[in-house]
Amino acid sequence: MKIFITGGSGLLGQYLNLELSKKHDILTQYQTNISNCKDFHSVQLSIIDQTKLTEIFNSFEPDVVVHTAAVSNPEKADKLSADVVYDLNVNATKNLAELCEKNNSKLIYLSTDLVYAGYRGSMLKEDAKLIPLSLYAETKLMGEIKIQETFNNYIILREALLIGFGLNHTRNNFHLMYDNLRNSKEAVLFTDQYRTPLSLIDSAKLIGELIKKNISGEILNFAGCERLSRYEIGELVCEIGNFDKNLLIKKTMGEAGLTYKVADVSLNTEKLNSYGVHPKNIRDSIREILSKRF
Repeated sequence: MKIFITGGSGLLGQYLNLELSKKHDILTQYQTNISNCKDFHSVQLSIIDQTKLTEIFNSFEPDVVVHTAAVSNPEKADKLSADVVYDLNVNATKNLAELCEKNNSKLIYLSTDLVYAGYRGSMLKEDAKLIPLSLYAETKLMGEIKIQETFNNYIILREALLIGFGLNHTRNNFHLMYDNLRNSKEAVLFTDQYRTPLSLIDSAKLIGELIKKNISGEILNFAGCERLSRYEIGELVCEIGNFDKNLLIKKTMGEAGLTYKVADVSLNTEKLNSYGVHPKNIRDSIREILSKRF
């Protein structure tokens, strides 16, 4: 298939470049940092440039668009004006959906587990209450709505906390924690926020599986199998990577001064599993992640 990847130089995008290029003809988009896009058929443009996006659809004619480009977390969103965040996370998504509808392309949209109410209990299903606390989560949910209002040839993936190593310029909390542990430095981790972490490696592979399936008009929780706090993730990394657990420092979200205190957005993945898509368990995921680093 022909696959257009937005945000190809991002945390997940670079893993998608590596994975999807194995069996498909990809065109990967970046704006500022080229990262591993330089190793693939790539294009530099702003995701809000409707004219250039239209040219891409006319020339490349993608069968599938995997849309990861976004203001990608609450902290980044809060440093920008609301208009800029809205343009990137909502208007650009709406424009892509319209181009996909016009060109008969499937859209796979990466949303977030943070659209859910974080106080409604654990292992939430797709019909659980939605209360996005941050501008980031609110605009990601609005992106979902714009897609659903536009057409039906989509898969919306409410993605959980991603663990693994950022490639090139990208970093995430897991990567920073690992670097601290490797250098015998303390790592401060929340004990009172629960997620269902998914590895970056597995995430890219599972998206590759979903692309091959005849699925449309679906919202799917896209997550790992186990409910864990960030501190418990750190404990597993220490156990599997043979690091000193005494370097792990317990903190609550309140003690850390976290702005958006989302206590539990662990996700139920029965619906994802029903399509024959099964994430790896957390121990195997961490073993695979660390094996790529040592």
